[in-house]
Amino acid sequence: MIDLAVISGTGFYDFPGLEEGRDEIVDTKFGDASVRRGIIDGKKIVFIARHGKNHSFLPNMINHRANLLALIMLETKALISTTVCGVLDPSVPLARLAVFDDLYFPDNRLPKGEACTVYDEIAERGRGHYIFDKPFSEELRQQLIEATPDPITRAVYAHVNGPRFNSKSEISMLKNYASFISQTAGPEAVLAGELEIPCALIGFGVDYANGVAEEPTPVEVLNGNLKKSKEVFVKTIRKLIENYRAPSFSGFIYRFE
Repeated sequence: MIDLAVISGTGFYDFPGLEEGRDEIVDTKFGDASVRRGIIDGKKIVFIARHGKNHSFLPNMINHRANLLALIMLETKALISTTVCGVLDPSVPLARLAVFDDLYFPDNRLPKGEACTVYDEIAERGRGHYIFDKPFSEELRQQLIEATPDPITRAVYAHVNGPRFNSKSEISMLKNYASFISQTAGPEAVLAGELEIPCALIGFGVDYANGVAEEPTPVEVLNGNLKKSKEVFVKTIRKLIENYRAPSFSGFIYRFE
């Protein structure tokens, strides 16, 4: 049984200090998932770099269903996903940790266009509808908030499919619904919900999205923020693990069998 899973994003391809680490391939009905298992402060941890080593997988190539099903097969108690983001709100400063409290992902599609669901067979046992008040575990959110100084705690994450970035008109529309944007974390939240894995999502704004600021964020600022993001994510998660309490699942699956 795994106490906590971490799925990481751009610039975050290994978890420093993971003791007794070993790589595994988990064979699922949706394909193979590459995971690294280990120990931190006596807690059993599984780490997935969603982009693979050296960013091998662009957002359109990630097998989200295999990754999440692997967590179920490993009996994972909870999940923290991380993502570097574009910021949609010009009043929000860059390089601040955000602990998301809502999700904007209305098309509910996986990268290759399939519906974002683990239910893909007619009359499949356990099929149902994921119903929730909030997509992210409030228990896990509060532990993350306690683990870092001055996080942004009221933030809506917008998922868009990549790998291209969005036009100014698209960003102008999305600004009405969310404060941060990236191309990877929406499916993880939805699939975790269907699989009844309590999850939380933390983000780090590395640049302002297209047209949000008067001038584009300089590349050197973006790169510097990318480097900072891993440091902040690792520090926050390690602090959480020190006093980690496994959360309960707060959603509901209306099942037909």
